[in-house]
Amino acid sequence: MVLGKRSDYGDAKYAGVQVPFSDDIPKTVESYGLCGFDFVVAPLVRDSWRPPAPAVPENGSLPSPLNRSDCLYINSSQWANQVVGAVSEWIQPDAADPAERQRSTAALKAQLGWAAHLGLQAVVLPPPHAPGRCPNYAGVLNQALQGLTHMALWLTVPLIIPTSGATGGVPDGADTAAAAAPAAVSPVAGVGGLDGWEAWHQVRAQCDHHNLLGAALLVGPALPSPSSLRRWAGEPVKALLLPTAVFTANKRGYPVLPKGHQELLAAFFKLGVQVVITGGACHAVPAPAAAAAAGPGSKQVTPAPAAAAAVGPGGEPLGFTVTDPGESHPLRPYWEYLCFLFRRLEVVGEQERQEASYRDYLQVPLQPLQDNLESQTYETFEKDTQKYTLYEEAVFRALKDRQAAEAAAAGPRDPLDPAYATDAPKPSTSGRPVVLMVVGAGRGPLVRASMRAAARAGAALRVYAVEKNPNAVVHIQHMLRTEGWTEHVTLVSADMRHWQAPEPADILVSELLGSFGDNELSPECLDGAQRFLAPGGISIPQSYTSFLAPVTTHKLHHDVKAYKDLEHFETPYVVRLHRHYLLAPTQPLFTFVHPNTDAPIDNARYDSLVFKRDPADGAAVLHGFAGYFECVLYKNVLLSIHPPTHSENMFSWFPIFFPMREPVYVPAGGEVGVQVWRCCASHKVWYEWALSAPVAGPIHNVNGRSYWVGL
Repeated sequence: MVLGKRSDYGDAKYAGVQVPFSDDIPKTVESYGLCGFDFVVAPLVRDSWRPPAPAVPENGSLPSPLNRSDCLYINSSQWANQVVGAVSEWIQPDAADPAERQRSTAALKAQLGWAAHLGLQAVVLPPPHAPGRCPNYAGVLNQALQGLTHMALWLTVPLIIPTSGATGGVPDGADTAAAAAPAAVSPVAGVGGLDGWEAWHQVRAQCDHHNLLGAALLVGPALPSPSSLRRWAGEPVKALLLPTAVFTANKRGYPVLPKGHQELLAAFFKLGVQVVITGGACHAVPAPAAAAAAGPGSKQVTPAPAAAAAVGPGGEPLGFTVTDPGESHPLRPYWEYLCFLFRRLEVVGEQERQEASYRDYLQVPLQPLQDNLESQTYETFEKDTQKYTLYEEAVFRALKDRQAAEAAAAGPRDPLDPAYATDAPKPSTSGRPVVLMVVGAGRGPLVRASMRAAARAGAALRVYAVEKNPNAVVHIQHMLRTEGWTEHVTLVSADMRHWQAPEPADILVSELLGSFGDNELSPECLDGAQRFLAPGGISIPQSYTSFLAPVTTHKLHHDVKAYKDLEHFETPYVVRLHRHYLLAPTQPLFTFVHPNTDAPIDNARYDSLVFKRDPADGAAVLHGFAGYFECVLYKNVLLSIHPPTHSENMFSWFPIFFPMREPVYVPAGGEVGVQVWRCCASHKVWYEWALSAPVAGPIHNVNGRSYWVGL
């Protein structure tokens, strides 16, 4: 049953439940399904099962280590999609005792093999018994992953791992002298705790960051530092394991979560992560007369109660009624609380909904200077009304400033002058309209924005619309005829780099920005087009700056890795970042100003950035760098995809992603250093980038061998 029907977060978010070993899994799935849960996490074998001792095969026979009475049995794929297997908790492939180690390894292999045979969607693995020292465990998992095609392995990862002093025991293989020392204070996990992310990273690194290995985060009563929790947004988290013991009771006796836990669940709901309730009911909830179920999975035999509206822990209506037998299940209040948390998530804006299908989807940046865009591409960009509103405002302010400057230079005007007796557009004091050139006009949206700005400013305008795409020119012709602007707008079908303007421009308007500001060759184009400007002329945009930040994004790195070649690791991608984590705040990289007064003009750039991290953020893994830009269109009219200053409701540009060939471990409090080059040649422009800290890495895309932008 869905937690809530919402068009902004999808029609369904699923909740699972951990169940005891079952001889009849279809019946178990059905009974917990009546309670509202969509899948069960069921043990693959009985707790008492142990693998048989190694023996010499007789007459070539290979007896199965499992038998029907001791293992999870499913004879239909219909049920396999509703069951996640759970590997036995006692398994310790890194136990100090060789016999125990051998038995655990055999048991782990047998259970994973059985789960794969059943075709289960996933298997939950127990946490490493010796975090940071589990090579055998990682080795068995790595071997298993090589033979899997679809079944995922979910490694249980406690957010905070208690140290031996906190639990009273010493893990197998641990240093007893170290165990006797006072508990250290972790900036992530606090006193007596270890950072669970470190244990997770060791296993997944030894499994070569395999895409079928994910994390199932075990949520305890205490949470690590809020800043360290944000790391998991970029990791392959598949589920949250939420014990019933973590819940507290409100005044009405209903199970509720502390505020920090509520915020944690809300953050992962937004990322589409499933929640699994573990443990038995441990809260006495006031129930209707019929809510007297004998135990987990039991069915009500008394008549169903009359329909009643379900309410949340604070009396909030949940939007469904209590009518069916499963609603008397002891775990029903926990499921209803998940519904309550999910349904109260803030409403997603229209922009976010439109971008949903592009989340974490790699796209190679456009090359509009080299290629002619399709009409559909233009149409998509033109739907971004906020962008053109900003351009209109920039042109409007430029026109008003010109009017004010000319009025000041001309002195007091005669109030009886017929030229100022009407609201008609007024020419400049020079006696001619303001000349505005739109270079790279596309299908004409900037022409439309400029004409609207002129009408607002009451200024007479003569426009030149310059566009090299002959197909887009047809659309501009249609617009001019429809709007009646043929007398005011001169359409030029030419490349701005070769066209000779008949007169100088007072204002030069362009829309040549890429996701990194300069990556679609706006500097080269505008440096060439600035010859059109009259002395003192205005360029819109006036300047733009690129920004960079180190990022964790397992999904994107895996997608690049799937190409299995160097070229794709040396290509920057446009992508709507979703499941990602910025390891540090962004820093400015390259800035370009127009008109460009440098002599000689050189758009090659180099810079080195160092990102410092707070130890409380914990260690992290670096997959690449996320790029953004800010653009000053005119004075204080800012157009930006930079997160701190992002223009509201603007979606024309997604961030850019520069991948690293290999994931890099960044220790807690460690620095991330990067060197970036913008290289220019007579026929192309390209980026090169290299890691300088925490370790030095190879320079990517040397000489533009994998990716460049053609001139």
